[in-house]
Amino acid sequence: MSGFLETVSRRLERLAWDGYSAGFRAMGLERASNAGAALLRRVGPLASVHHIARTNMRFAFPDAQERELDALLDAMWDNLGRTLGEVANMDRIDLTPGGAHLEVENLEALDAINASGRAVVFVGGHFANWEMQPAFIGHYMNNCGIAYRAVNNPLVEARIRAMRTRYGVNFFAPKGAAGARVIMSELKSGASIAMLTDQKMNDGIAAPFLGREGMTASAPARMALRYGLDIVPMSLRRLDGVRFRITVHDPIEKPDGPGAAAVLEATTRLNAFLEAQIRAAPSQWFWVHRRFEKALYRKSDTSSAKSASGSI
Repeated sequence: MSGFLETVSRRLERLAWDGYSAGFRAMGLERASNAGAALLRRVGPLASVHHIARTNMRFAFPDAQERELDALLDAMWDNLGRTLGEVANMDRIDLTPGGAHLEVENLEALDAINASGRAVVFVGGHFANWEMQPAFIGHYMNNCGIAYRAVNNPLVEARIRAMRTRYGVNFFAPKGAAGARVIMSELKSGASIAMLTDQKMNDGIAAPFLGREGMTASAPARMALRYGLDIVPMSLRRLDGVRFRITVHDPIEKPDGPGAAAVLEATTRLNAFLEAQIRAAPSQWFWVHRRFEKALYRKSDTSSAKSASGSI
């Protein structure tokens, strides 16, 4: 694409983002959540990623009948639609534990980390409205940065960063080599880091996930083992409408010693935690990305589904 066309394309994408944001913000938080759910339950099944989600679900639940997957997909689009409406209104969500929108289990663990001043590696996944986790961490923790994958369009990326700054996320560390150097520097200074680690990472390591080998981010394990840090997993559940529960879990047990084997073992334990969260609330996970090798999604189609009578 020529420089001129690329500039036009980026500006049109920014305009689309601004229209989306303005439209949902004009509705207010609750109405935006409901409207997003209604919208994606209608149009989501028409999108190509619907097939990706169904394929992923078949890997995870090989004995599920098609009607069970249909119900799960409908609930997934409901959750994703609510997230779509809520993200434009994140600064309107009450992040106070026990407030209008959030309850937190094991909050005392975060209080202890704040009091000690020690760095930890927080990990989680794309569950419910996944922006709640960095928003809450930015709101509650004294010194913690967020590692994230920047969008390709720098004009839209600037909008997203400004939006996140409004609800308290001020220290960003883009994923990749440049971001890794920032993270290492911050960890050395005593800052914690938080990241969502459930998506495919091509430059990661192969680790068991949902019954298959999946390329997985190894950064949490590498950082924890290198600097002697705890890996503290956090889970997020949508309870009803715009109300959520964050649970702070016990640290992932780290293997003894450095090296590739220890990194793989720690990463495998983290994947097992994420898989347990997926199976506990499958409709709230982000199923619509190619978590495994692309060939699996080309080979799979609706006629290949198993018709066993097992349930999710």
